[in-house]
Amino acid sequence: MENRFAVILAAGQGTRMKSKLYKVLHPVCGKPMVQHVVDQVSKLHLNKIVTIVGHGAEKVQAQLGESCEYALQAEQLGTAHAVMQAAPQLEGQAGTTIVLCGDTPLITSETIDALLSHHVHTKAKATILTAKANDPTGYGRIVRNEEGHVAKIVEHKDASEEELQINEINTGTYCFDNAFLFEALKQVSNENAQGEYYLPDVIEILKNQGEIISAYQTENFDETLGVNDRVALSQAEVIMKKRINEKHMRNGVTIIDPQNTYISAEAEIARDTVIYPGSMIKGKTVIGEDCEIGPNTEIKDCIVGDSTVIRQSVAHNSEIGQNVNIGPFAHIRPQSSIGNDVKIGNFVEVKKSKMGQGSKASHLSYIGDAEVGADVNLGCGSITVNYDGKNKHLTKIEDGAFIGCNSNLIAPVTVGAGAYVAAGSTITEDVPGDALSIARARQVNKEDYVSKLKLNHNS
Repeated sequence: MENRFAVILAAGQGTRMKSKLYKVLHPVCGKPMVQHVVDQVSKLHLNKIVTIVGHGAEKVQAQLGESCEYALQAEQLGTAHAVMQAAPQLEGQAGTTIVLCGDTPLITSETIDALLSHHVHTKAKATILTAKANDPTGYGRIVRNEEGHVAKIVEHKDASEEELQINEINTGTYCFDNAFLFEALKQVSNENAQGEYYLPDVIEILKNQGEIISAYQTENFDETLGVNDRVALSQAEVIMKKRINEKHMRNGVTIIDPQNTYISAEAEIARDTVIYPGSMIKGKTVIGEDCEIGPNTEIKDCIVGDSTVIRQSVAHNSEIGQNVNIGPFAHIRPQSSIGNDVKIGNFVEVKKSKMGQGSKASHLSYIGDAEVGADVNLGCGSITVNYDGKNKHLTKIEDGAFIGCNSNLIAPVTVGAGAYVAAGSTITEDVPGDALSIARARQVNKEDYVSKLKLNHNS
């Protein structure tokens, strides 16, 4: 197979986004736009991917890492100038180069592969990815000759009445014979109103040399959407969300209300799991089989085991086992590990803690910086008091312990296996295994106190 390369244009600041964040780093379904493009291109196992960076170069490189090589466009002098920055990596090599924009997050590897194949099949020196637009206003029109090749690209403002009726448009994604591309780039002029070097001029140069200019029309116009402002960003989000949700449903996941369910591009969900409305599954979350998620639940970067139920709750950066029942209104904070068969009930917060198999915190508890063993019962209002105002301290509750309602465990402290802590206790010392610890003031009843108080008040 001949060499295949990709150049991804990601140097622009994106002033129309009106944002401190560089355009290509704006996320669509939780993943930066340029990462979507690189991930799709990477599926094709090309010989080399070169991303052109400029504004925010360090942040773009930090996001993409070693998935591609980089070339710097220090001055933004147009798309042809941007591609030319890849000359040190690509010039003079035989093969095919595809040029894509980093702000087209909906493009798929299937379309890119089809474009490459069409380019090779037609023996063209350049191939344009086109699409049919219901409203082609503002787009460059593709005018084809009798052989079906591209005769010319006409910008909307320059089109005749007849050409304005054409609805096949230029998407801004191209394939080139690599050697011809870099030779033609040297001939591109900046004699235009903007004083910039435009990549479509390469098409005209190759056509004037008598070379074949082909076009491949994708059936899915949505894939060609370029994001230049927040309106287009929201449109891309809607399309991507629909694509992701349909993928999961076809793989055996039930999504009750897809329009009101958000699932990130990187999430994995196993079959027979049910997602209820208002749920947001973010980041690299992995959810097992036969789970129930939602309604109104947010899960981010978590691993969730089979047959777990999470209702109206928030869980971040944690591991949650099988047959776990969480919520409603629970909060699983980062670095928590929830074992199998655990119950985390309403208004329970777990932070950087481990809950062993079969343990329960059914309501109104805070479990922070704690190691909770198996089959522990934490009564209503139990609190691990982990912070002394300066440092966090560890609470250990060993297997089978029973913590009574409204108990405070002042860390660092250990409650031994099988121990009982009486309701209302404030525990400041270790509790031995199988012991009963009572740490509360002795009750005193003062007979007739209220009657005497009222008498004195009225006198």
